[in-house]
Amino acid sequence: MSARILIDTPLGPLVAVAAGDGGLRSLAFDRHCDGGHRLARAPARGMLADTRRQLSEYFAGERTTFELPLSAGGTPFQQRVWRALAEIPYGETVSYGELAAAIGAPGAARAVGLANGRNPIPIVVPCHRVVGSDGRLTGYGGGLERKRVLLALEQRRA
Repeated sequence: MSARILIDTPLGPLVAVAAGDGGLRSLAFDRHCDGGHRLARAPARGMLADTRRQLSEYFAGERTTFELPLSAGGTPFQQRVWRALAEIPYGETVSYGELAAAIGAPGAARAVGLANGRNPIPIVVPCHRVVGSDGRLTGYGGGLERKRVLLALEQRRA
C-alpha cells in the first residue's frame, strides 16, 4: 500500500508517493499526476514528511543532497543510470555521453537519455543536471523552464 502527499514548491506542486516498503517511489510535477492536484496539503508522517522538509531545504538553498530511502523500481540499466545521476555534484552538469561513459556504457548516450527521462524521482535523483553534448538544455519531464530554474538555483548556491 502506498501513501501520497502534495508538496508545494517554487516550481509548482509535486506529488510524492511512498512505496509500501517506506521508500520514495515517485515525485511528480502536477501535470504528470492523475488527480494529484486534488490531494490535501495534509500533514505528512515519516519519510513523506522528510521528503517535504528536504525539498523545502533544497529550494531554500540549505540542502545540496537528499537523504531519503528510494524505491523507484526500474530495469537494471535504469537503476545504474539513476545511481549515476545521484553522483553528479550539486551545481554541475554532465552530458548524456559523459553519463554513459561513467556507467561503463560508452556509446549508449541515447539509452542513457531514455533512462534519464524515465526517472520517477526528479530533483531528488537529479536528472536535471544532464545536458546535451554542446551544453544546451535538452528534455526534462517537468519542462525545460523548470530545468533552467533548477540549474540556476544550484549554480547560484554552489
